[in-house]
Amino acid sequence: MTWLIAFCAAFVFIFLKAFQQLNVMHKQYLLVLPTSMLMAACEVYVIATTARNGYGWIVLAIGLGSGLGAMASMWLHSRITK
Repeated sequence: MTWLIAFCAAFVFIFLKAFQQLNVMHKQYLLVLPTSMLMAACEVYVIATTARNGYGWIVLAIGLGSGLGAMASMWLHSRITK
């Protein structure tokens, strides 16, 4: 279960991080602050989960979640900001 939660948290964190980069690039000022607050919450959770469970195979779940989160963010941002 920890792996699934770590996967989801990493997915959301990197989704938001990529979304934030696209917000800055496209000057979407109103989206910057709320995205930053959500990023902070996810980042703290991912770090705490890794610290609690140790560095090991959980990296695989976090890495997969991160990659898929970045791709989903790119797709969604282009759909929202057309």
